[in-house]
Amino acid sequence: MTQILEITDDNFEAEVLKSELPVLIDFWAPWCAPCRRIAPIVEQLATDLQGRLKVAKCNIDQTHGVPGRYGIFSIPTLLLMVKGDVKEQIVGAQSRQAIEAKITPHLGG
Repeated sequence: MTQILEITDDNFEAEVLKSELPVLIDFWAPWCAPCRRIAPIVEQLATDLQGRLKVAKCNIDQTHGVPGRYGIFSIPTLLLMVKGDVKEQIVGAQSRQAIEAKITPHLGG
């Protein structure tokens, strides 16, 4: 299984803004039922798209700067970032097909 990064205010720049690969960030919290519902989908995307996409999670209860910087008010929220720019924002528990439809056009190869 592919490793999913844990994004914090400290590693955000190195892991996301300077990433060569597009990065899908899952903003979540342990108490959020819809977040737990999409977690397996996010994990499967990390495995299936390894080498084309970096997948990360950001616990909004532990990290405050990054969610605030990007106006994350509702969770789950997925942000797809390419070379430091937000390309897609997916709010709420979505199906794998809906998530893939949004992110696939931004993936190389």
